[in-house]
Order: sequence, then C-alpha cells, then structure tokens
Amino acid sequence: METLLLVKEIYLEGFKNLGHYILKNYLKIFAWFSFALLFIAAYALVFRIATGFAFD
Repeated sequence: METLLLVKEIYLEGFKNLGHYILKNYLKIFAWFSFALLFIAAYALVFRIATGFAFD
C-alpha cells in the first residue's frame, strides 16, 4: 500500500507546477495512456502464462 501512495505522490508532484494548460492536459493523458498500455501488456503476459502458451 505504501508503494501506491508513493506513486500517487510522484504523479501529483509531476503535474503541480506545469504552466501551459494544453501541455499539462497532454501529459496527463499520455501518462494515463501509458499506464493503460502497461496494464494491457501485464494482463496479456499473465493470460499467456495461465493458458500454457509455449514461449519458444
């Protein structure tokens, strides 16, 4: 749980003092898109391992 709180704090600190509104929103969208891609990749890996896929 402490790790999640640290990640949340890093995320909030990263966007605290950004000046331009468009840049700020673009980076937030990019960050969430990156988190989603990482989640999809982790899910695909776990799914392949769970179904017995042969990694040759």
